[in-house]
Amino acid sequence: MIAFIDDHREVHGVEPICKVLPIAPSTYHDHVAKRADPEKL
Repeated sequence: MIAFIDDHREVHGVEPICKVLPIAPSTYHDHVAKRADPEKL
């Protein structure tokens, strides 16, 4: 799901996609932050 959001976030935005998918926007943003800074793992 994260990859799908990454691929479509520019067109639709994170929050609207998350409303359709079973994932909270905060979960997506947390995953992106951990991917950007592995020390947050």
